[in-house]
Amino acid sequence: MAKRQKLTKGQSRRIKANLKKRISGTDNSASNAKEWQSDNLGPALEGTVISRFGQHADIEDQDGNVLRCNIRRAIDSLVAGDNVVWRRAKVTDGDLAGVVEAVHERRSELKRPDYYDGLKTVAANLDQIVIVSAVLPIFTPSIIDRYLVAVEDAELPPILLLNKIDLLDEKTKQEIDEVVAIYREIGYQFHYVSTKSAEGLKELQSLLNNKASIFVGQSGVGKSSLVNSLLPGAEILVNDVSDVSGLGQHTTTVSRLHHFESGGDLIDSPGIRDFGLWHIAADRVAWCFKEFRPFLGGCKFRDCKHLNDPGCLIKEAVEDGKISTIRFESFHRILESMEQNKPSYS
Repeated sequence: MAKRQKLTKGQSRRIKANLKKRISGTDNSASNAKEWQSDNLGPALEGTVISRFGQHADIEDQDGNVLRCNIRRAIDSLVAGDNVVWRRAKVTDGDLAGVVEAVHERRSELKRPDYYDGLKTVAANLDQIVIVSAVLPIFTPSIIDRYLVAVEDAELPPILLLNKIDLLDEKTKQEIDEVVAIYREIGYQFHYVSTKSAEGLKELQSLLNNKASIFVGQSGVGKSSLVNSLLPGAEILVNDVSDVSGLGQHTTTVSRLHHFESGGDLIDSPGIRDFGLWHIAADRVAWCFKEFRPFLGGCKFRDCKHLNDPGCLIKEAVEDGKISTIRFESFHRILESMEQNKPSYS
């Protein structure tokens, strides 16, 4: 794959200036009219991105109608939850109803790295992120911690969710309860739910009301089943965990924004087996473990690796029981995996 050429500072300034003009509605240049056939486009309107498909996006207008639109080439990032300026076509072209002209500044965003395209935004204008894990395929605290690092880095409040609890036996539930207690002691919300028995769904709905939320988690943890339970009209395709691999099977293919009748939005995102974190610096990863924060900056050496370094306050906190061994080991596994999986660009 050819390496993407970076824009010069001058090109970046011109693109930003043009986008600002389109948002304000003051861009009446001849080149703009020619490129987008402005004689066939109505006035600038406000809208919200429901979903994106390549160079097209489903845009919800202020009356609640959803129309498929083309995306202006200058827009390099457009995701579910974005607030946009768009123009309706007077004469439609196939199933395309208009053109997205510009994107408003985001108040928040969730990003993940991509081997080919660098850092990519997954969803925009969120209030909170729901990290979904499950009893099946396997309850893995280290995977939860990877998502927590990404969410803490985005500086958005997380909600932890354990799905499929109807599959728990007493012994396994007791083991999981002990791990969950660690997260609750740190200050995280951790809730149990089941789409089979409906346990915990009312409490979950109350947490989502009047908030813009996104479900993230590995494939197979039941995100699509949860969306169907919370939004019966969504009719999201559901697959079971593979009997061969034991891994979740990918069902959702694109992120899509849904509305709750009681108020609030929910974005259903594609399953991610592994959330890459190589774009985050090691000291930032340490900060993302929120129970580490009172001890950061107090170690004997400025470049302390928080492992076997003399005078390490993090290590001392682990030995004193102030930081759990599970989370401490998870922190170092994340750092190791970041170094091993970091892409090398030529």
